[in-house]
Amino acid sequence: MYSTSHCLQHRLWQALQSTHRPRALRTTRTQNFAVEAYSGKQKEQLLKGVSADNRGDVARILEQAERAETTWSTVFTDFYTPPVVADAVQALKLVPDILPTPWGGYDMAERKRIRLSRTDMPEDPAAEAAGVSALQVKGNFIFDSANHRDFLGACLGTGIERSKVGDILVQGEQGASILVAPDMVSHLEMNLTSVRSVPVSTRQIELSALSIREAKVQELKSVEASLRLDAIASAGFRTSRSKVVDMVKAGDIRLNWKEAKSSSLVKAGDIISCAGKGRCEVKAVEMTKKERYAVQMLRYV
Repeated sequence: MYSTSHCLQHRLWQALQSTHRPRALRTTRTQNFAVEAYSGKQKEQLLKGVSADNRGDVARILEQAERAETTWSTVFTDFYTPPVVADAVQALKLVPDILPTPWGGYDMAERKRIRLSRTDMPEDPAAEAAGVSALQVKGNFIFDSANHRDFLGACLGTGIERSKVGDILVQGEQGASILVAPDMVSHLEMNLTSVRSVPVSTRQIELSALSIREAKVQELKSVEASLRLDAIASAGFRTSRSKVVDMVKAGDIRLNWKEAKSSSLVKAGDIISCAGKGRCEVKAVEMTKKERYAVQMLRYV
């Protein structure tokens, strides 16, 4: 039978042995906890507050977070829309060992990647910026103008996925700046040679060289007979309703960053984005005495 002092010595020996194990062995218990957190009922708990439309994307992000946690590495997600990023960050608040850092290349970016790293890893500002690269696409678009959809189509036409492309900043007759995943830079520099009928040159630039217009905010009020997307977007972007209908069909006007129908109904808290015209946030909707809708919006241009 062991004495009390012998038991204490045995425990001390085990503790010392633990501190001399390779990190890969010492983190086995941490890895087990991480696997439990991201699987089965625990995973369902993390996804509980996530909207049905975003559950698939957020589930993939949680899998990447598990890899970052168990391998002590930094992992970048694909580019995602603001609703997906918001749901993912909210879900990851329930995982204490993971720090999610959204970044799209500049402060006002809409589409962002999420940098996933352990909270106990040292901060590295350079690593955060490493997840996004910028390309300058130049051409003479005076006689054949190109919009956001044209530049996106040209990128996808080279064989890459939408998730590898972030924001596209159209610069009128000169071309556009495009934010992409760093591993796409060489491919696009070689293969993105035309947009519409215009020959273009594509080269990487520093993020600091991006030409970003300072966002201006306008407060708008309008009284509408309905809350249809085409009616509210027409008021928000000061564009004819018929033109808005065409832009919705083309995918240039979106509701909460997703393609929608002109007949889709808008509510307070929704975001209406328009390629080349910024976005409108619906702040409040009230019914008037004449049973019309008084809509308050903020337009970011």
